[in-house]
Amino acid sequence: MLYETESIPSGFSVDPLRPIVRLDGHSLSIEELEKVAKHGHGVELADEAVRRVEEGYQLLGELVSSGVPIYGVNRGVGLNKDREITREESEAFNRRLLRSHASAVGPYASEEQVRAIMTARLNSLLTGASGIQPAALFMYRNLLNAGIHPMVPLRGSVGAADISVLSHIGLTMLGEGEVMFGGELMPALQALRAADLSPIKLIQKDGLAIVSSNALSAGMGALVLGEVQRLLRTADSIFALSLEGIDGTTSPLDAATYRVRPLEGAAASAAYVLSCLQGGAIMQQSPEQKTGRIQDPLSFRSACHVHGAARDALSYTERQLLLHLNASDDNPTLDLEGRRMVPSSNFDVTSWVLAFEMLAISLSHVSKSSCYRSIKLGTPDTTGLTRFLAPNPETIAFSTMQKTYTSLDTEIRLLANPVSMDYFSLAGNIEDHATNAPLVVRKVEDIVERLTYIIGMEALHAAQAIDLRGNAHSLGKGTARIYRTIRDVVPKLTEDRVLTPDIQVIAERIRSGVMIVESELESGDEG
Repeated sequence: MLYETESIPSGFSVDPLRPIVRLDGHSLSIEELEKVAKHGHGVELADEAVRRVEEGYQLLGELVSSGVPIYGVNRGVGLNKDREITREESEAFNRRLLRSHASAVGPYASEEQVRAIMTARLNSLLTGASGIQPAALFMYRNLLNAGIHPMVPLRGSVGAADISVLSHIGLTMLGEGEVMFGGELMPALQALRAADLSPIKLIQKDGLAIVSSNALSAGMGALVLGEVQRLLRTADSIFALSLEGIDGTTSPLDAATYRVRPLEGAAASAAYVLSCLQGGAIMQQSPEQKTGRIQDPLSFRSACHVHGAARDALSYTERQLLLHLNASDDNPTLDLEGRRMVPSSNFDVTSWVLAFEMLAISLSHVSKSSCYRSIKLGTPDTTGLTRFLAPNPETIAFSTMQKTYTSLDTEIRLLANPVSMDYFSLAGNIEDHATNAPLVVRKVEDIVERLTYIIGMEALHAAQAIDLRGNAHSLGKGTARIYRTIRDVVPKLTEDRVLTPDIQVIAERIRSGVMIVESELESGDEG
């Protein structure tokens, strides 16, 4: 076999209950894509969307028969766009196109990522603007529903259509290459036969329609945005607990401050944090009652503004990416209404790549603020508690943990550096713009992984501070639940112990989403 099995993410299984997500080319949400990619849902295709694809394929055939020169159909691709492709050469040309473009390198996409990639491309094909034959369209659906996942190396795209990567999916349709099926690595042809499927012949624009798309970047980007959404909500939860931990002031959460400065994300963050604190003693005290504390450090006072800025960045990024997922990124593009083929630059994804870069920077701010809150939680001048939240003078407690979360923050700072403008002019100087979209998405994914640990370590500090303060019985309704969620898996620190397992288990809890409390829904926040 071509791949070392130990390098392949596996363990995916299609849900035996076979819940279905209906794709129509214009209404796919991130939540629906996650259902297919992460939870094994199958897909069905809307009848009207299939009719569009059939109409587009028929129109393309008519244009070819009339002698209209069409890129990637009766003419070559890239610098070879001046070479004529005859009807008799069509199948061989498509096969060569896929084989020659399959030039990406590992690591390989997980099965969840492959399903996200195929779902993203399948939905955009349903716009009818590609000219792909219905048999190829149905193959995407059949592969997803059968749980056949092509081996897709992740590195090799410059973000101007993911051609070197998506070609590996096309090879599976030909019965070539290797796939994961039923938890095993096997030749694609073997998997197709086991699922009672047959390879298909690709003709006309099929090969180009398969590879000339940003489905790798968009599909994986959608998964990342789902993770960011959950992580930002969790960050608000942990901040609320940290505020309880320092017995802080709640005035920065007052809705009046957002009426005079109506920042949407910040207001939503503050409303959620307030809902977590409702019913607790912290809400009963005015700032004047807190001896020597009118205002908290900015990492606490401005937390909702920082988190809110990330929420706003996420909201903008989601809008841009959803537009992409529910539109065509084909070149050339079929204009069904005008009954013509139009050379285009619809594969350009600068709009949402820049949004991802903004999101990365905003998450770096979230990381830095969380680190400072953890430092402040271990500082007696802020909390009135012991240094590093030690249960007794002999205990070192959380002192050394500072090195862990600040080192991770440094990595996030590096990952937040923009890279979308770093590209070469390729294909004989024709392709002189790119975005590095897959790398941009992977950087945000890597930031989320590190930020999960950082927020988790803040959670450990907050829970320990509450234990030392002795106010676990008087927490807000939401913060009490968050505190219990932590203490269900990590006991109070009473003496020095190995902290790595504590950090790991809290990170796993955060990834599961259990620290997002129902009171968020009561606050009216959906985003």
